[in-house]
Amino acid sequence: MDTHRWWRDAVIYQVYVRSFLDSTGDGIGDLAGVRAGLPYLKKLGVDGIWLSPFYPSPQHDHGYDVADYRDVDPVFGDLTEFDLLVGAARRLGVKVLLDIVPNHCSSEHPWFREALAAQPGSPQRARFHFADGRGPGGAEPPNNWHAMFGGPAWTRVTEPDGRPGQWYLHMFTPEQPDWNWRNPEVAADFDRTLRFWLDRGADGFRIDVAAGLFKHPELPDSPDPEADARTRDSVNPLAWNQPEVHEVWRHWREVCEEYTRRDGQERLLVGEVSVPTAREHARYVRPDELHQAFFFDLLGAPWNADAFRKVISEAMQDIAGTGSTVTWVLNNHDQVRTVTRYGEPAPQGSGLGAARARAAALLMLALPGAAYVYQGEELGLPEVVDLPDDVLTDPIFRRTGSRARIRDGCRVPLPWSGQASPFGFTSGAEGAAPWLPQPEWFAEHATDRALADTRSFWHLYRDGLQLRASLPQLGEGALSWLETPPDVLAFVRADDLVCAVNFGTAPVPAPASGTPLLASGPCPPGVLPGSTAAWWISGS
Repeated sequence: MDTHRWWRDAVIYQVYVRSFLDSTGDGIGDLAGVRAGLPYLKKLGVDGIWLSPFYPSPQHDHGYDVADYRDVDPVFGDLTEFDLLVGAARRLGVKVLLDIVPNHCSSEHPWFREALAAQPGSPQRARFHFADGRGPGGAEPPNNWHAMFGGPAWTRVTEPDGRPGQWYLHMFTPEQPDWNWRNPEVAADFDRTLRFWLDRGADGFRIDVAAGLFKHPELPDSPDPEADARTRDSVNPLAWNQPEVHEVWRHWREVCEEYTRRDGQERLLVGEVSVPTAREHARYVRPDELHQAFFFDLLGAPWNADAFRKVISEAMQDIAGTGSTVTWVLNNHDQVRTVTRYGEPAPQGSGLGAARARAAALLMLALPGAAYVYQGEELGLPEVVDLPDDVLTDPIFRRTGSRARIRDGCRVPLPWSGQASPFGFTSGAEGAAPWLPQPEWFAEHATDRALADTRSFWHLYRDGLQLRASLPQLGEGALSWLETPPDVLAFVRADDLVCAVNFGTAPVPAPASGTPLLASGPCPPGVLPGSTAAWWISGS
């Protein structure tokens, strides 16, 4: 891989730190656990890791409520441990991306505490969105917006003199007040944060809510105020995707380029960008803005050949046309795991979801551009759907009382070894229980068992990553579609590498002759079984 442009076809592994590996026995994963797991990830074959937030936080939204952007929460370690992790990753040739949260902070951030103690109209409050309420005595919120995690997007404060006072905006939870990016102090402080971590060796940043930051300056009512909560997405056009946000990414790109000029190693900015179309998405990855942005349309596509072809074609046309590469993703810490998602509405345990998830993995790894793999996907972990109410921690559940689309089920700590919880996740015989309970059936997906079974998800991912690294046809480049029967998707990379996926259940003639280089399931020569993907070198 060209070191300077490493990100263009990199495969990055998302580490949800609190659920990866616990080194201290407190039941919560930590940075030392990530460091211990680096050889495993190197063996898997990924190019880098993305770490979920590990900064000091009251953990109302598991670290996405940041109280201090330039330190490590003691539950995860300290700055010395971060430095050790970066050093170990560097020796293995593994890049390290940090998760930065610029749209909102914690209600315990020092600046927000200052704002609560200050008067209306003060410079301290100008760093956030404070506004007078409407109606008699200002008792109603300033506008009708609803938060993505349920309920009004405004909370009223008690003024220092004890009177009911202004309201502040929070597009997620009341514990996550939104920054006011029209205030230059906010931008300047994030500059300090970027440089702090880049100076400590970070290779780049995954940017949370990258289409956020700016709100409509007049904060008007929305014609569909509950759209964000209903869709669990950034839909309200008055709160997201404002044009001023692009100036921020141009500046952040300049900061990264400054570091790149020092040593020739390109620092990466990859955005969580949720916008209506691939064309709008492309605006974020122009040559002077973000290097990449997650293309969520593939994640959201139903298991259907026409749907997959449509989203892939749009991405290749609109995003790759900017000079960037598409950043493919099938799962993350906010989504139902692929094995479960693709298995619905089949009966639980039918095996259909696992077969489809294996096929989707090979499809993603064959596409031009970069790919991100969420921890546990390489083990074929299904969603844990039966967690008791009393262990759920997702703020969506706490705010709505509904289990619909909550995220705890994909965040259960990984199983590493053994036949019973904690499955090697936490150290020591007297260690605390994992922070979310692991079901008994996790034993079937433990890492030690996966490594020993050449038919496992792990070996499929490892073999796919090895071929991707060794074959010049894969990675960055273009694709050409092949004519196929219904329910089948097939394309060619560099004139001779064929990837095909049978989205149906019945076998079809293979689009290439010979034995596949790699297949997601049993695949005899000349046949592509249902719910199966395969790669061939044509003519071989």
